[in-house]
Amino acid sequence: MNLSKTPKWNLVQKLPLLIWLVLVWGALWQDFSAGNLLFGALISLVVFQAFYLPPIELSGRFNVLRAVTFLLWFLKQVTIASFQVLYWAVMKGPRIRNAVIAVPLRSPSDLLMTAVGHVLSLIPGSLVVEVNRGSATLYVHAMNAPTAESVEQVRAGIQDIEARLIRVMGTQAELAALKSEKAGELMLTHADRVRALANHSDAEAHSHGREATTATKKREGEG
Repeated sequence: MNLSKTPKWNLVQKLPLLIWLVLVWGALWQDFSAGNLLFGALISLVVFQAFYLPPIELSGRFNVLRAVTFLLWFLKQVTIASFQVLYWAVMKGPRIRNAVIAVPLRSPSDLLMTAVGHVLSLIPGSLVVEVNRGSATLYVHAMNAPTAESVEQVRAGIQDIEARLIRVMGTQAELAALKSEKAGELMLTHADRVRALANHSDAEAHSHGREATTATKKREGEG
């Protein structure tokens, strides 16, 4: 009985990624007509069958108002970035200095990482070149980032994109973390949590090793 339900559950989990791929197809072709979206859906189904795609875990919430706000903000950013890239190309040309920037995200969610990556790729001047799923870190190629301050500005802007998407479809725990940041607490990325867990495990292993050494010496002394 459980085996018969597994394919259906996997399809439900992968449905958000299927919808996202169709939307990205329409955005890349700049054509959201029914025919083009249908063709994009067929391409997405072929991708699903040909390649392994991890199931998407849903948060259980979707804020429509936040989604509309995000869409308007995204269109504004695309317009601004288009003129910025044009200005850099004309005024700076080959003198422009680019950078590949590591951007740790708050959420380890594949859906949010994929969404942030696609949003960045659709905004002129930025492109995701690599993803580390284990630490939820994006490596982004950014134009016109010649100084440490400009690199931090790009990193903060990308983390702001993630925060906006969390308000649209993040978990309640992720929303609570954003509220804590707004109240003045430091941002805690998934990489920070992974690092803290690794340090805690190392400390415990060191403590157990020291206790075992002490116990061994005590038994040798008694012998």
